[in-house]
Amino acid sequence: MNFIVELRNVADAEPYKVGRKAFRLGVISCRGIRVPKALCVTQDAYETYARSTGLIERISLELGRKELKDIRWEELWDASLRIRGMFLNTAMPSSLVKKIREPIEEMFGDRKVAVRSSATDDDSPVSSFSGLHESYLPVQGIYSILDHIRLVWASLWSDTALLGRKESGLGLGQGTMAVIIQEFMAGRVSGVVFGRHPSHEDQAVIEAMDGHNQMYADGIVEPARWIIDRMTGRVLAQEDAVRSRLMTPGASGLHLEKPSSGMTRDSPLSGEEVQAVYRLALKIEEVFGTPHDVEWTFCGAELYALQSRPTPVMYIRERDDMRNWYGSMSRSFEDLKQLKIWLEGELIPEMIETAASFSRTDLASLTNDELSGEILDRTATYQAWERAYWNYFIPFAHGMRLFGRVYNDTVRPPDPYEFMDLLRPSDLLSIERNKRLEYLAEQVRQSPALADALRCGRDTLDFPCFNNEIKSFIDTFGDLSCNSPASNRWDESVKGFVLKLAFKSNAAGQPSIDSMEDLEEYYLSFFPEQRKPFARELLHLARSSYRLRDDDNIYLGRMRSHLKASLGEARRRLAGRFPQLDDTDIPRALRDPAFNPVQEEQPSEEDMAYRFRLSARQLIGHPAGSGIASGTARVVREGNDLAEFNAGEIVVCDALYPDMTFIMPLASGIIECRGGMLIHGAIIAREYGLPCVTGVAGALAFIKSGDRVTVDGYLGIITISDP
Repeated sequence: MNFIVELRNVADAEPYKVGRKAFRLGVISCRGIRVPKALCVTQDAYETYARSTGLIERISLELGRKELKDIRWEELWDASLRIRGMFLNTAMPSSLVKKIREPIEEMFGDRKVAVRSSATDDDSPVSSFSGLHESYLPVQGIYSILDHIRLVWASLWSDTALLGRKESGLGLGQGTMAVIIQEFMAGRVSGVVFGRHPSHEDQAVIEAMDGHNQMYADGIVEPARWIIDRMTGRVLAQEDAVRSRLMTPGASGLHLEKPSSGMTRDSPLSGEEVQAVYRLALKIEEVFGTPHDVEWTFCGAELYALQSRPTPVMYIRERDDMRNWYGSMSRSFEDLKQLKIWLEGELIPEMIETAASFSRTDLASLTNDELSGEILDRTATYQAWERAYWNYFIPFAHGMRLFGRVYNDTVRPPDPYEFMDLLRPSDLLSIERNKRLEYLAEQVRQSPALADALRCGRDTLDFPCFNNEIKSFIDTFGDLSCNSPASNRWDESVKGFVLKLAFKSNAAGQPSIDSMEDLEEYYLSFFPEQRKPFARELLHLARSSYRLRDDDNIYLGRMRSHLKASLGEARRRLAGRFPQLDDTDIPRALRDPAFNPVQEEQPSEEDMAYRFRLSARQLIGHPAGSGIASGTARVVREGNDLAEFNAGEIVVCDALYPDMTFIMPLASGIIECRGGMLIHGAIIAREYGLPCVTGVAGALAFIKSGDRVTVDGYLGIITISDP
């Protein structure tokens, strides 16, 4: 096997051995286009490493837990995190190190290099997707280079790569990886030339920025931009950018610095340099016969092509997939900091005030027409906030993902989720709500008379302090029923749950862990002094991301609760005419006495459950909370099911939302159809030390309330036995 190929010989190699990116660099180098000195670690090296260490089998087991069509994006990130942990903790065999170390040292010595991915399925004209695999720069020293080769190999299994293969209809296990070791070019100005404009085929686009263009890739700065006529090279338009920062290499990697005063006034490229970049794009298009997007840099007066890829079809033709949305999840550290300021400073206060404004409306006093308008207004408002949740709040969750990646890459823990112990703030709204419930439960335990009144359903007027606490709880956190009753006696659902909580028998308690100060000191000890400020800031950002991942659903749940309250009031008024009515028909039914909706007969939930009820006795999911628990299953499909939940039961649901997690002090385990370590079921499981398995396809079809189930949170296995 040939593990190393020099760039001058890459064009003669088989493309699948060196990957598309390396092959293109080799081809344009042979055509006289200036590229940095480089060599390629072939896919044979990856195959040897993955097979000799058993990683191939372990990866297959990881990705074989569910059918491809059933794997959600949260589960893809989880799977990629676990696979990346395998690479981080699996050293290269010494025999392989010997074969690739000498050529690398001979060519580069102790000079800085870029370690770039070159996957065999990278950047094809059909499946191209920017940022699919990783590149690292600058990297210095043979041991660091070898380490980063493994990280590039691991990126073959990144969440974006897995999603790309899923959306393209490819198998998750397909693909292999070569790696380019390339001389690092510390350019004075860098950028990308798009050989064909995404929207105008007769134009090209040049984007440039001072220093290295990693800030451009991360979206940290806005580049200067030139629109070029593809036929003549004439500049059609020029957009200058604020030049407040540039990225330069330092001892610990790339870092930001302020440009000189002269640089802030001048364009990063002269007219002659713009034309040189334009001609570079034409030369590469001539070589391959199709427009390319080319990453380039000027070192002094010399122009280098760093890498090129065919202009993706997705630029020219809309793709019907979720990859663009998912790509928005991978935010840079700088972008996340700005998003945090906006969310905490503007969106969250606005969301809270919107919910508060709904609470000030007396629904019972509204006419039918007014109530209809109120429902329509609340529906539109809730839907708008739900869109904001997907577009801004969920992407902010990448703060946790980014921290987890940095933690794992630096600390190399055997448990890829160890980082989450550092993200457990004490001020989660759902945890604060449960503490308040526990406080109310303690009052019941201390007063037999109060407990007796609650058991018998008598009024609690003789216990004013307790009643005031109940009212305060509802004003702060809302109802516990999730589905607003026709009456306004929301306090009954809270009182009923408090009574259950007061006399629970075997609910799990919150686990003991090392002090947060010790965990933080341990984490920071892995960073050199100059990197500790970044490490602290990233931890602070991740904790905000963790807290908001829970709290934003509480805020959204308040609005949903008010929307359901208005629908509940309408159903009370319409009960005589329509025993059953879809939510979408309610506003019209309130306004139009003659309205008579046509209702399609739907199979009952019992019929559907029977159809899917098979004899399965073991289900596979993703381990999300360590431990093993056996108990009676309680299937939760809607808010009313929560009222039936008893101490020691195992909750089975599609997704455990924060407005449902008040039952956790009673639960002994969690089973969710949705998957992911950062979904709320997994988060709350860690808070309470509950065994948890997520991503269990068919859990609601195969498990019914009353079944005896065992949750293995270590292996991700659910065992079903007879009730």
